[in-house]
Amino acid sequence: MTAMKRARKPAAGFRIKRVYEPIAADDGVRVLVDRLWPRGLAKDKARIDQWLKDVAPSGALRRRFHGNPAMWDEFVAAYSRELAHEPGLAAVATLRALVRQQPVTLLYAARDETRNNAVALKKWLERKNRAPSQPLKAPDKT
Repeated sequence: MTAMKRARKPAAGFRIKRVYEPIAADDGVRVLVDRLWPRGLAKDKARIDQWLKDVAPSGALRRRFHGNPAMWDEFVAAYSRELAHEPGLAAVATLRALVRQQPVTLLYAARDETRNNAVALKKWLERKNRAPSQPLKAPDKT
């Protein structure tokens, strides 16, 4: 047995991060998932690999629920419906293709770290990527 170990490839998957946080080596592909560019952030300093505006909530949806945590569940449901149709579907396909190769960090600008479109998007992607559960079978009586 040799002392050399193979370098482990970082686990692929979706992560979320506020766009203003420092860049990390394990961020993988950094994808901005907001419709609007983050305030006060210079494009040359952001190190954003892709800006997928089409995966962000529509402007109307964003304005309707902006800053209203009491309507979070309603926002998530409406956003899920948007993601199920174009142009969201094409943007989702891009994210899925990226995550098959390397980790993907979904970047957002919102101050609320628990209720924002990146959180909703990550949960939606994870739910859609799960295989449907198999029904339980009764044990055979033999």
